[in-house]
Amino acid sequence: MNGHIAHRRILHPDIPSKPSRIPYIEIMHIGLLAAATLSATTLLGQPAPSWRDQGILYLKNSPHAKLRNIPVHAVTITNGFWADRRKVNVEKSIPTMRDLLESNGRMDNFLRLTGKKNVPQRGPVYSDSDVYKWLEAVGFALQSENLPALRKSAEDVIDLVVAAQEPSGYLNTYFVGERAAQRLLPATLEYGHELYDLGHLIQGAIAYYRATGDRKLLDAAERYVDLLLRDYGPGKKPVLDGHPEIEMSLIELYRLTGNRGQLDLAGYMLHGDERIQLRPQRIVYQFNGKPFTSRTKFEGHAVRAMYASCGATDYYMETGDRAYWNTLETLWRDLVTSKMYITGGVGARGEGEAFGDAYELPNLRAYGESCAAIGNMMWNWRMLAVTGEGRFTDVIERALYNGINSGMSLNGTLYCYRNPLEFPGEGERPIRNPWYDTTCCPPNLERILAALPGYLYSTSDDGIYLHLFQNSELNWKLENGTGLKVTQKTNYPWDGDVEITVSPAQSAEFTFHLRVPAWSSSSQVTVNGQPVRGSIKPGEYLPIHRRWSGGDKIRLQLDMTPRLIVSNPRLVDNTDRVAVQRGPIVYCAEGLDQTGVKSLADVRLVVGKDPAKDFRIESKPDMLGGIVTVRYPAIAYDKPLSQEPLYQVLGKTQPRTSRPVSLTLIPYYAWSNREPTAMQVWMPYVQKNE
Repeated sequence: MNGHIAHRRILHPDIPSKPSRIPYIEIMHIGLLAAATLSATTLLGQPAPSWRDQGILYLKNSPHAKLRNIPVHAVTITNGFWADRRKVNVEKSIPTMRDLLESNGRMDNFLRLTGKKNVPQRGPVYSDSDVYKWLEAVGFALQSENLPALRKSAEDVIDLVVAAQEPSGYLNTYFVGERAAQRLLPATLEYGHELYDLGHLIQGAIAYYRATGDRKLLDAAERYVDLLLRDYGPGKKPVLDGHPEIEMSLIELYRLTGNRGQLDLAGYMLHGDERIQLRPQRIVYQFNGKPFTSRTKFEGHAVRAMYASCGATDYYMETGDRAYWNTLETLWRDLVTSKMYITGGVGARGEGEAFGDAYELPNLRAYGESCAAIGNMMWNWRMLAVTGEGRFTDVIERALYNGINSGMSLNGTLYCYRNPLEFPGEGERPIRNPWYDTTCCPPNLERILAALPGYLYSTSDDGIYLHLFQNSELNWKLENGTGLKVTQKTNYPWDGDVEITVSPAQSAEFTFHLRVPAWSSSSQVTVNGQPVRGSIKPGEYLPIHRRWSGGDKIRLQLDMTPRLIVSNPRLVDNTDRVAVQRGPIVYCAEGLDQTGVKSLADVRLVVGKDPAKDFRIESKPDMLGGIVTVRYPAIAYDKPLSQEPLYQVLGKTQPRTSRPVSLTLIPYYAWSNREPTAMQVWMPYVQKNE
């Protein structure tokens, strides 16, 4: 046994010291929702192993985290909005993605290294990461339920991956043969995604380990990391993460193993190595190459920037380095005040998949890569863990329901790489496709949906936080060990009424932190029918401190009145335009829903002094998986604008005649799930003469 493995076993004696695959019958209940009540105390009469009770992030020992994650298996999503999406994810998305990975050569890349296939390498330089993200999605899915066929499929893939690992620990299917001499060189790392692949290997391995206790993939990931720790870093060979991702992965690995070298290596990469001189434009694009703490704004590749910020927040939670927190706050303000779409998407420019300048948020040309919206959610989840502040949860919810949810079709087999806020319609290439040669987004979407139960709650020293509303049942414990069951009954996001039943194992005094979303201008909260004292502030958590007994009920009533949203005047693409939001859902208009309207370009909403009173809400249980539509009065020009001159003299234009119409809007996430048609989120408007 080497020294590193021995160190790990001292910290976590329940972790096997070598690869093991526990017989399935022995752990068939591990990670299952039905066994959630066992998680806090025992499993089959024995103390529960620590690996199965670790959340998306394992923050139990993180000194600068205010909130701790709850394991995915502790929350059962019972029915409703996210239950439907997650069912499709497990039954269609994850299995079909496995088939696509195989048919597009991703598995062959590993097989050829073991001599089982004589085929050329296929796919881009970062293709290995597609397999690792798929394994992470499977890992999270197995944390929720017993899926024997999916587990067997994952085990087969893990065997392929591990068989391709070299004795040194190096594992990459691209930099082999004639490319082997390029491995882990600064010039290669700038473009080669070696450490990006490793980061996703680590995350996939951890998720799978937390689902099953199987260390085979995790040990392979650690062997690769041990290679880096031995040969690279300060006083050794310089190393660069050309695509930030490995930082947060290394820190999560450190949380699992206690190996300080993994945390220090992440800090080294966040700081950068002065021996590696990058061109200024690469420092911007890659969002690395200089100390993270010197950053003052978001720029460059949006996914890289989000992932780097995730790693930096993780680093702060472990070290408390205030320079990191000051930078993270600066970047967060830059994002939410000038660079984030109303959908929670980020990344304005297709060229470089990049952020634009402040207030550069085009609609038609919006890039809004699905991975970037996911990165935004992941980063704000970490910022929330540090602070417990609702402003971060508002961004999580905005991104989740809109910019992320739009990335996967309702049938779970088509994906958006980019997520524009306007689309011309017929004649354009399909926005949703089953496969991309750069297929980072599909398995990324799959892992988020699979992990979703772990985002609903957190615990803190004084109690519990409720973040997201969904029919569900929590079976977990407070930080002091008191067992706790919480159930939610709601038709959210279509309805703002949420009933929460709080049942501690025995009567206990603690604080229930109830989130009040910023979009709800007036909210009501009662406990056992009595109004809660104190100020209920939008965008904050309402702390309800009392002695709780089994069956106590909280009722939250949110204001679901639709709203017309305007943007900052500096965002010129939205001049004289409005968007519609109801609850957490951003709406859009699709051309095929508009009776008597040939082009959305010829339609204007008609806005009065009290815009809210003109909305018409209608439940459509049989439309697009079950939605609520919004209708609003509008006009359509009799003469299409496309028939007018390109330029005219101001004051000498002919008056436009129009006719009244009613514009129908659907949730943005549901667009492009029917026939090709035009789409708009931000719609021109005129003032009603009253």
